[in-house]
Amino acid sequence: MTDPRIHLSPPDVTDVERKLLLEAFDSNWVAPAGPDLDAFEAGCAELVGVRHAVALSSGTAALHLGLIAAGVRRGDTVLVPSFTFAASANAVVYLGARPVFLDSTPESWNIDPGLVAAELRDRAVHGRLPRAVIAVDMYGQCADYEPLLDACDRYGVPLIEDAAEALGATYRGRPAGSFGLAGVLSFNGNKIATTGGGGMLVTDDSSVAARVRHLATQAREPVTHYEHRTVGYNYRLSNLLAAVGRGQLRRLPSMIEARRVTAEHYRAALGDLPGLGFLPVAGYGVPNWWLTCLLVDAAAFGAGRDAVLAELAARDIEARPAWKPMHLQPAYADCVMRGGAVAADLFHRGLCLPSGSALTGHDRDRVVAAVRSVAAGQKG
Repeated sequence: MTDPRIHLSPPDVTDVERKLLLEAFDSNWVAPAGPDLDAFEAGCAELVGVRHAVALSSGTAALHLGLIAAGVRRGDTVLVPSFTFAASANAVVYLGARPVFLDSTPESWNIDPGLVAAELRDRAVHGRLPRAVIAVDMYGQCADYEPLLDACDRYGVPLIEDAAEALGATYRGRPAGSFGLAGVLSFNGNKIATTGGGGMLVTDDSSVAARVRHLATQAREPVTHYEHRTVGYNYRLSNLLAAVGRGQLRRLPSMIEARRVTAEHYRAALGDLPGLGFLPVAGYGVPNWWLTCLLVDAAAFGAGRDAVLAELAARDIEARPAWKPMHLQPAYADCVMRGGAVAADLFHRGLCLPSGSALTGHDRDRVVAAVRSVAAGQKG
């Protein structure tokens, strides 16, 4: 019998989520609001360690509204890491603002705090500080928030934490999503916890939470008729999807542990191959192990990143290149970029291995065998 396809990071749902979803359905709370939505928000706020959470239709929606809450307007600039998914920059452009891209640090693949501090200092001299800074927690590992917040606080620039990939991770014992003016979570189908599609804005600032909640419900005023004093958005998560999210939160510790086991397996089984390296684990925190990422040195390994991807694909195993940096994307070719060599190198040499929490030992062995076969083929 042919082995089934191995996916990169598929949803992992069980009878726990099914039971909660059916209970919500049977209660007729099918409308956007409902008790599961309230409970899901409360659960996320508790997990992240903040006072407020607003469940939204996507992580991108949370970024969009978080930037509005930070005061970003047309013509402003926002500092954004180049090495990230497009949503981090797209939300800036939605508001008519311009992203300024900064390079990453090879120690964590996250935005370089030194570049952030230097960019803020240089812009302060000329009186053109950015309106906000977005830090992204890459592949489940937090950015280095102590120097980032020091720099932002020095110049009075709010920081938005894009923790879309990092739910359950910590930085110096503090949960991902709890840094800056607001944090952003994603519950897209490929994330460590999913609602099928959805996101969350989390914050300690009650005024930010209230404004985001208002804007996410078409900015309707609290009167009997439909009154709108500003333009809002249809961004609220549905009660049914929140029910699924509640089940995922209950199972999050075990799903994180499963991904950690997979990461350790890959490191032990492939760590002896010359020319292969892994995303470094920064000493300042604990990741959620969302995706295990490789770097391939073609000269030492004997083949490049694309040869590994091709072999995995030939064996019906889904893997992907690391994020293509924003400064190399045609849509952002005219934007300012500071540095760029690290991000470009991560893209050209990096790939993500299957890391789902339902991955079996046999699945992991298939992935390892495929990677090792590339190395063996080069030696032959």
